[in-house]
Amino acid sequence: MIPQGLNPNITVQVEVDTTWKINIDKNTVSTSTIKELEAVKQAIYLILNTERYDYLIYSWRYGVEFKDLVGEQPSKVISEIQSRVTEALTIDDRIEAVSNFIFTKGRGFVTVMCTAETVYGNIEIERVVNI
Repeated sequence: MIPQGLNPNITVQVEVDTTWKINIDKNTVSTSTIKELEAVKQAIYLILNTERYDYLIYSWRYGVEFKDLVGEQPSKVISEIQSRVTEALTIDDRIEAVSNFIFTKGRGFVTVMCTAETVYGNIEIERVVNI
């Protein structure tokens, strides 16, 4: 049965992307807010520094899995990091793609640099992953 008398002209209102600023160095929440590109930068930082499945407060879709890469060969780790970072970040609707991956191997770690292509512009990312 199809409902009768409903207005087919539905308006969707998109909310402004505003969030509280986290003072990363002091591990506190500021009384100021950030929005758009700065809010996405903060979200990227939080996603890439949250180990997936470790915190009950977060959905199992939130964060990235790096812990199980410890002890693995750098060649395997590099391909895994690229796919895991891309998957973790593109869950956020504001991030359209992750590209331009560059990896630097060190003793016991891999540094990954890449670009997050967002609806507000591109963000350069650098993250050290312990292996």
